Amino acid sequence: MFDYCIKMVFQFIEDMRKQKLRCFLTMSGITWGTMSVILLLSIGESFRKASIKNMTGMGNNIVILSGSVTTQPHAGMPPGRPIHLLPETVTLLKNHIPEIESISPEIQKQFSFSLAMKRQNYTCVGVYPVYSTIRNILPRKGGRFINRLDMENRRRVIFLGSEIHKKLFGETTDSVGRKIMVNGIPFTVIGVMLDKVQNSSYMTQDKNIAIMPFSTCYEMIGVTYINRIIYRAQNPVETPRMKERTYKVLGEKYGFSPEDKDALRIWDTSEMMQFFHYFFLGFEAFLLLGGLLTLIVGGIGVANIMYVTIRERRREIGIKSALGATPTVILTQFMLESSLIMLIGAFIGVLGAWILVTLIGAPALSDIHSVLGIPTIDLNISLITATILALIGFAAGWSPAKRASDMDPVQALEF
Repeated sequence: MFDYCIKMVFQFIEDMRKQKLRCFLTMSGITWGTMSVILLLSIGESFRKASIKNMTGMGNNIVILSGSVTTQPHAGMPPGRPIHLLPETVTLLKNHIPEIESISPEIQKQFSFSLAMKRQNYTCVGVYPVYSTIRNILPRKGGRFINRLDMENRRRVIFLGSEIHKKLFGETTDSVGRKIMVNGIPFTVIGVMLDKVQNSSYMTQDKNIAIMPFSTCYEMIGVTYINRIIYRAQNPVETPRMKERTYKVLGEKYGFSPEDKDALRIWDTSEMMQFFHYFFLGFEAFLLLGGLLTLIVGGIGVANIMYVTIRERRREIGIKSALGATPTVILTQFMLESSLIMLIGAFIGVLGAWILVTLIGAPALSDIHSVLGIPTIDLNISLITATILALIGFAAGWSPAKRASDMDPVQALEF
C-alpha cells in the first residue's frame, strides 16, 4: 500500500509537470483564495475589536442624561418648560430605579489653570468617585482618582487629563503631589489619566479635561443645576427599561408626561454598540463571501485540470481497470491528486497570510494599530478556512474522479 501511495505521488508530480501552466494558475487561485479568507477575516476581526475598544473609550454601555424642554402640555401646564437637573436628582434615580448599577452627576466649567508662568483655560468637571469606573478613566502609576474622603471633606484635589498634564508639566512623571492654581485657588494634583484611545465624546476628549470632587466643584461654581448625569445599568439588556423608568420617575418629579421624550436628552451608547455589532457581523460576512468566491473559482480550476487529466489518461485508466483495479481504487487516486493540488495551494496561502499578518502587526506600523488593530490568525479563522477548503476540494475532485472510476475499460482502451 505504501509503495502504491509513493507511485501515486510520483504520478501526480509527472502529471503536474506536463501541465505546468494550468497547475500554476489553479494553485495561484487556491493560494490567493486561502490568503483572502484568512487575511480578510483576521483584519476584519481585529478592526472590529479595535473599533469597539475605541468606542468604549468613553465608557461601556453608559447613558448620558441632561435636561431639555417639554413639548407636550401636562397636568394643566403648557409645553415649553425647561427641565433642569438637580444634585438630588441623582439620589432620586438611584433609589427608584433598581436597574442602575453606577451613577454620577457631572458639572462642567472652564477654569483658569496656572503653574509658574504657564496660564491656560481648561474644561473642568466635578463628579463622584465612581465616575472613573463608568467612564473608563484610569490613573497612571503612582496616582489615584478622587475618593469618598475627597468628596466628604471638599478637598482641593484635582485629577488631570493627559494632554493638560503635558501642557502644564511637560514630560515629567513626578507631578503627583504638586500644587497648581485653579481660578487662583491652590489644588493638589492627585493623579494623571492613563492614555487611552477615544473616538467619541459628548463635550471633549477625556485627555483635555481636569476632574475634581463634585462637592468641591459645585461649591466653586456656585450654581443650582447640574449639567448632566452619567449612569449605566447592571446589565446592558436592562438599559431600555432603565430609560423608561427614568422618564417616569423624573416626569413625576418635574411635572411632565413620561411620553414626552423630548423633555430629556438621553444618549444611550449601548444603541451605538448594538449598531456596530450588526454592522461588523455583516462586514465580516461580506469579507468571508469574497474569499469564498475566490476559493470556489480556484476549485473550478482544480476540477477543470482533473477533467483534462482524465481525458489524457483514459488509456491508463482502461489498462488499470482491465488488470483488476476497482472503481474505488481509481476514484481514490484521482481524489488524492485533486486534494494534493488543494493542499499545496492552501499551504502556500496560509504561509503567505501568516507573513502578511506578521508584517502588519510589526511595531513600525503602530500608528495604524489604534484604528485597524493588530490582526492575528486565530483558531476559529483557521477552522473556517480549513472547512471551506475541504468542502471545495471534495466538490472539485469528486465529479471528475467519479467519472474516471465509472469509465468502461473497453471504451477507454479504444480511445
